[in-house]
Amino acid sequence: MGSLKECTGTTVSATQALPLHTLHPLRRTLFNRVFASVYACAILALVYHHVLTLFNCTNVASFSVTLSFLLSNLVLAFMWVTTQSCHMRPVHRKEYPENLEKIMKPSDFPALDVFICTADPYKEPPINVVNTALSVMAYDYPKEKVSVYVSDDGGSALTLFAFTEAAKFASHWLPFCREKNIMVRSPEVYFCTSDHSWCSETEKIKALYESMKFKVEHVVETGKVSDEYINGDEEREAFNKWTAGFTRQDHPTVIQVLLENIKDRDITGHLLPNLIYVSRQKSKTSRHNFKAGALNTLLRVSAVMTNAPIVLTLDCDMYSNDPKTPLRVLCYVCDSATRSDLAYIQFPQRFRGLNKNDMYASEIKLLFEINFLGFDGLKGPNYVGTGTFFRRRAFFGDPSTFMSPEIPQLHPNHAVDKPLKSPSILSLAHQVAGCNYENQTNWGSKIGFRYGSLVEDYYTGYRLHCEGWRSIFCHPERPAFYGDAPISLFDLLNQSKRWVIGLLEVTFSKYSTLTFGIRRIGLMGLSYAHYSCWPFWAIPITVYAFLPQLALLKGVSIFPKVSEPWFLLYSFLFIGAYAKDCLEFILEGSTFRKWWNDQRIWMIRGLTCFLFGSIEYLLQSFGISASGFNVTSKVLDDEQSKRYEQEIFEFGVPSPMFVTLATSAIINLFSFFKGFLDIISGNNMEGLFLQMFLAGFLMVNCLPVYEAMFLRSDKGKMPTKITLISTFLAGALYAAASHIF
Repeated sequence: MGSLKECTGTTVSATQALPLHTLHPLRRTLFNRVFASVYACAILALVYHHVLTLFNCTNVASFSVTLSFLLSNLVLAFMWVTTQSCHMRPVHRKEYPENLEKIMKPSDFPALDVFICTADPYKEPPINVVNTALSVMAYDYPKEKVSVYVSDDGGSALTLFAFTEAAKFASHWLPFCREKNIMVRSPEVYFCTSDHSWCSETEKIKALYESMKFKVEHVVETGKVSDEYINGDEEREAFNKWTAGFTRQDHPTVIQVLLENIKDRDITGHLLPNLIYVSRQKSKTSRHNFKAGALNTLLRVSAVMTNAPIVLTLDCDMYSNDPKTPLRVLCYVCDSATRSDLAYIQFPQRFRGLNKNDMYASEIKLLFEINFLGFDGLKGPNYVGTGTFFRRRAFFGDPSTFMSPEIPQLHPNHAVDKPLKSPSILSLAHQVAGCNYENQTNWGSKIGFRYGSLVEDYYTGYRLHCEGWRSIFCHPERPAFYGDAPISLFDLLNQSKRWVIGLLEVTFSKYSTLTFGIRRIGLMGLSYAHYSCWPFWAIPITVYAFLPQLALLKGVSIFPKVSEPWFLLYSFLFIGAYAKDCLEFILEGSTFRKWWNDQRIWMIRGLTCFLFGSIEYLLQSFGISASGFNVTSKVLDDEQSKRYEQEIFEFGVPSPMFVTLATSAIINLFSFFKGFLDIISGNNMEGLFLQMFLAGFLMVNCLPVYEAMFLRSDKGKMPTKITLISTFLAGALYAAASHIF
């Protein structure tokens, strides 16, 4: 364990034998290694078979088909190899916050700055952002040590109004949470559940919350903050900053201190946390670097105002589900054995409101939970953008070499000795939030959150690991945070398309995971390469979704016969991969149905967002199009919500991404029945079995697509023009197949 030290560096005396955390390798490690060895041999045999077939091709058509399968299987092999580093040493950790409380006094706890980012009051309702903020303000942590910064990149008076009201409600909500010792400290979630006792005090707090919620939602609905809601000169002065020339793309810095912990108290006389609203300066002539730019602004503004050594980043919809979460973090941060090169502690993303079988695989359990157990056995998980506690020091150079910021007030060890509202503090905070402040500095390149990719979280975590930092995956039984997941397939795919573009930006940058990453961090680099090459899945998925089925339509066999030895190899590769994947899901507490939906969404992504995101990246590389950061909508439509709960897929948007998916569904449907008729007729059953199986497997995966195309009449059905275009394309591909096979 190493000796326990305070986060300030002085040794804590007494009861140092009490463990703060433990680490245990998973029992399936040996099985993973043995299976990997056997599976690798099978992959080599498959490649040998393809090369042998390639040399025996007698015409251009057969050569092209074989080459396509060789390329696809090489991509599959590469993706499999890169993910094996996540299976070589998976570990589970456990924290003991009860021991921390025996060793350290709350007064010795380090200060905590919380960053919450929002960008659009209509896609990210301010009342949801308020609930996130209130849930962390109510942490079981010394309130004088907590500061919550809200970054409003939309520069909206509506968001500021919501937090002005939240500051008033906090004086009632925080003591209520403390006295009742409730675990879920998001008011919206707490009042929506029935597993708590109701009393007059609860009814009173609920009435206060409903009043606040009504005001906030009414202001958002009307689009303005009317005079009747403004109380006092200080609030009026704040809202007067929104002048006629104030737009979300062009406006001055707005920093409003809503609560100050040296003077603001709740109704019981206890201090309240700091609450600061920040909207950085925007200009149409300056780059703002999306969310990474907003986070760096908060990093600088918070350094000037509070400069806490621990920083928590949260998505605006990711509320706290456990008020003792910071104590779990201190179990690592305050242990000298783990602290020296520790950059951050990452909690898993969990989502509330998922339907029974998580039909959109919103948890992304394989990538962001199962694989993270393996990451944790290496150098730790990558940063996923939310639920992450950073050490501020990690943003300034590597563990052994400190990179000084341009002014001493931004140094992580700088002591802030003035009140938040002092003129000098506010003046400097406005300065470092200016749109041109980062010019000629190291911000975004060597300091802070890193620029250069739309997936700033993945890229920042990757760069920190390359600099020698480590991270830790903290996965307690009670989820630390819950967020909102997309309930529309289009929203899910659009979000994933943005990830694809950002990942390709990393793959083909000078810090490419394939070269720089593997050279710097070895096996960990392979893990990062697996994520950055995620879009490459589009190649094998597209090939296997179309080519064998088109051959089946023409009655041409392209896979080994059932009686041939190579058939066993194909069967092992398919069954082995899927069975092991399913086993890992179940061992980590999931179900077969959730696993099935996860692999279905993986296939859908390959035919849609992976493919279209890759095309958009290529166009962007040639200067034909420009990517932007599209905020995923957090607004819930009642009809969509109802269909989601009934596990009915949502296809209502006429997106081009649905064309390839629907075309594949049609081809697989017709090829399966064509093959079935051929087999009944006694034509080449042995040779067509694998193609029949593949078409049937994909056809079962596409059942929601067929339902949306042919059986549904609700607003979530497949748009008619998408069905017509897909049918035409399927016919065109069939005609083209006549010239190939």
